[in-house]
Amino acid sequence: MEGQLHRVDVTVLPSFSLFTSAVAGNWSVTLSPDGRHAAYVSDRAGTPGVWVQPVDSELAFQIAFPEPVSAVAWSSGGGWLACQIAPGGAPRNEIWLVRPDGTDPHQVAGFGAGTADNMRWLPGRPVLALTENLTDAILIDVVTGTRTVVASDALISLCDVDPAGRFALLRIGPRGARQIILKDLISGTEEQVTRGELAIFSPGGGCVYARSEEGEFPALVRITGDTTEVLAGEAADLDAFAVTADGRTAAVLWNVRGGESVLELLDLDHGSPLQSRTVPLPSPVIAGLSWSFDGSTLAFTAEGPGQPHGVWACDRDGSNLRAISAEPAAPDAVQPTLEKFSAHDGLTLTGWLFTPPGDGPHPAVIWLHGGPEAQERPGHGPLFQALVRRGIAVFAPNVRGSSGFGHTFVNADNGPLRHDAIEDVRSCVHYLRDSGIAGRVGVMGRSYGGYLTLAALVAYPELFDVGIDVCGMSNFATFYEHTEPWIAAAAISKYGDPVADAELLRDLSPIHRLDRLRAPLLIVHGENDSNVPVIEADQVAAALAARGAPHRYLLFPGEGHELLHRTSRAEYLRETIDWLTRHLMP
Repeated sequence: MEGQLHRVDVTVLPSFSLFTSAVAGNWSVTLSPDGRHAAYVSDRAGTPGVWVQPVDSELAFQIAFPEPVSAVAWSSGGGWLACQIAPGGAPRNEIWLVRPDGTDPHQVAGFGAGTADNMRWLPGRPVLALTENLTDAILIDVVTGTRTVVASDALISLCDVDPAGRFALLRIGPRGARQIILKDLISGTEEQVTRGELAIFSPGGGCVYARSEEGEFPALVRITGDTTEVLAGEAADLDAFAVTADGRTAAVLWNVRGGESVLELLDLDHGSPLQSRTVPLPSPVIAGLSWSFDGSTLAFTAEGPGQPHGVWACDRDGSNLRAISAEPAAPDAVQPTLEKFSAHDGLTLTGWLFTPPGDGPHPAVIWLHGGPEAQERPGHGPLFQALVRRGIAVFAPNVRGSSGFGHTFVNADNGPLRHDAIEDVRSCVHYLRDSGIAGRVGVMGRSYGGYLTLAALVAYPELFDVGIDVCGMSNFATFYEHTEPWIAAAAISKYGDPVADAELLRDLSPIHRLDRLRAPLLIVHGENDSNVPVIEADQVAAALAARGAPHRYLLFPGEGHELLHRTSRAEYLRETIDWLTRHLMP
């Protein structure tokens, strides 16, 4: 009987290409002011850390931090790197400053039990903008060490401050209902700019660029006084944008064809219609746009099936694409196909399908992403590749509530509509079996995907042969009670209010229906997780142990909501592949 608590000792694993090189990567790239050097986060040494290297050289050195690093940003003056640290791998973040040569490290935000994020250097100024606890918008002058709170409110985040220091752009509101607010820092008056999450001032402060979510799809807009000009978007998903410090060029990242990327450069200098150029991409999924301060170089991250996150750069006009630090794609990587099918109510759903050679039906596993506003895209998935090589098909759907498909779709699972998202998982099983792809079927997911896994397993126990819950919520009451306060406050718009909607949340909580579970369940959690606290896994394991139900519990010490250490991720891969192989291919 597999019902005992199993603690994983995080140790160095055997050299095994599937479980070591496949899980490495580089991300959060940022450039020196002249574009000649790059800093980025890499876990090539085992734990995510900051690395610095010339853009056109393979020589790199690491800046040592005792805790995992999740993001880095180079100041426009070139003298500092701002680093976001995740102590213990938990969602709580600290912000540290360090010189690009690794000297003078010191903490500037996220002290004690607080957290700090959304850091951004103000262009041309030695000032770092950030947010603490989603309640305080803060500016830090790194020359004088002065900390200035420019605004305080519930669920607030600082986007930008104009060059004169008179106005601030603030993001306010819960998930799915966020607004960009312009605040006069002298009079204290506020006015709404647009719906959305990202906005910046132009270099002179005369206008605002924003990723506006006023329509069905996000758009890049330029707002001058009472005039709003749409520069790009409204017909497809605009993923992100970045404007050069001189305000002449915008890099615009599109999310198309169910999750692939298109990178476009807009010339903001020549009025309408805007001249543009599409940049050839090294991989299907791009993120993390970052210009050098002089505007000469654009950096970004890229990934694809069998190709871990790498960091790349191109010139201002999109030419001279080159890798800063990136691994080539595995030549034998399985390329997914984008599948379309109908949900129970006729809503069109899509998913990425990885299939083994030969005709079906194959044993198959459904992978459910987190968020729920995240999106499954054709990126690097060592787990998917390993399973397909063992003869197990993988289907990674974007059920309702996923981003990338418009405003209506991403909000189609809010509150009581959560039942429809759970039903979408059943629709996935029917699609796989009715089309002859799948025989035996398992389901797994992480974070919200872990919750959806548990919910589907207890709602439709007859459909599944195995399940894996990775740091998922099992009981909304205990989730709200024990998660970080800023996470709880932001989640109400998606899941419901823990008091006003207590009955609904109880009905949606899988813990109250675990007696219906039939599939053997692997439970995976980080011991330090304070996003989805470990009590969510503990109570599932305890309930299954009391019933003598087949399960296994993998608890990773020293890890939080993400498994940040490569050894932990390698162990997770091995245990997951073994569990699925055992129960899908008996």
